[in-house]
Amino acid sequence: MNFRCVQCGYHIKILYVQYSPGNIRLMKCKNCRAVADEYIECEIMILLIDLILHKAKAYRHLFYNMFDREAMNFEILLDTFLGNLSFIGILLLGTRSLLNMPVEVSGYKNILLAILASSYLKMFLIAMMVWEFPSSVIFIIDIFVLSSNTLALKVMSEESAMAKCFGVCFCAHVVKFLISLALNIHLPKLITRMLTL
Repeated sequence: MNFRCVQCGYHIKILYVQYSPGNIRLMKCKNCRAVADEYIECEIMILLIDLILHKAKAYRHLFYNMFDREAMNFEILLDTFLGNLSFIGILLLGTRSLLNMPVEVSGYKNILLAILASSYLKMFLIAMMVWEFPSSVIFIIDIFVLSSNTLALKVMSEESAMAKCFGVCFCAHVVKFLISLALNIHLPKLITRMLTL
């Protein structure tokens, strides 16, 4: 794997040497003479805070030193892109057909803004990094996001029934979930086959 120094971006072969379990020595960069990646010893919450503060070294750690770039970048990008594309596509198609809303360019922007604003509950997933919650909390938050998305669509359509709005949002969430599930099951096998050829 090709790592990078988080300070200057210079290529480095190894980030640390492990002498025994729990006893590691961080390597220094040959270019800037600083520790190549101090995030190795940090909690993930510190990395998250630095990502929120837009620190370049936190992004270098995330993109170059944290994941196997050859396998993970393609897998993560494809999952995110196809999942969100299917969600938005089903949402816009359902809005146009089931809710009988004429959707022009300004309507698309309004619907996307409503869905984005009504998905604010997903920010509570960040709290799972600080406090321990059971994994079922993710599903509870998804239900809250679904209900707030439904309410946002109801407000946007003004005349459609709540059941129709719920149906549109529910279908969009289900399609996104199924595509993500299919990619997580089949994509690693496909990547493994491609790498072994």
